[in-house]
Amino acid sequence: MRDRTIGFAVTGSYCTFEKAFTQMEKLAAQGWKILPIFSFHAAGEDTRFGTAAYWIQRAEEIAGTRVLRTLSGVEPIGPKKLTDIMLVAPCTGNTAAKLANNIIDTPVTLAVKSHLRGGRPVVLALSTNDALSGSAANIGALMNRRHYYFVPLKQDAPQLKPNSAIADFDRIEETLLAALDGRQIEPILL
Repeated sequence: MRDRTIGFAVTGSYCTFEKAFTQMEKLAAQGWKILPIFSFHAAGEDTRFGTAAYWIQRAEEIAGTRVLRTLSGVEPIGPKKLTDIMLVAPCTGNTAAKLANNIIDTPVTLAVKSHLRGGRPVVLALSTNDALSGSAANIGALMNRRHYYFVPLKQDAPQLKPNSAIADFDRIEETLLAALDGRQIEPILL
């Protein structure tokens, strides 16, 4: 099972990059093939959490292949059946909104759309400060769509950020395996 290829798409929730990349390393060590994909922001913004060049290099070392970070680079994913499952980790509220409203203007959203054309599963590991407010409608819309699965999530700092939620990144592999079987692991909200 684990000889399958994961499209590992990274969007701009920079504070969760370390968690996401730790999981990327674990998945690769378990035998999953990784196809790294970065949004324009993930591939181009230096932050207090690290430079874009650092994260790109780290992903390429883990995957043993170059990061896809252009629209033309990700377009063949679906037609060439390059991925068995697509993981967006972290998935920002902005990316979830674009997917919910079919706005396909980034490497990650196009990778997901291209992958979905074959009816294959997409797993979202959400990380957004407005999951329980502004992003809630988009998350709900995606939860009702076929082929979308969610890594269980919880409020990350309810006293300071009552609308913020983050996926339990340690449950990514469990979610991937269930999604490949057409199942959503429960509970989604921890």
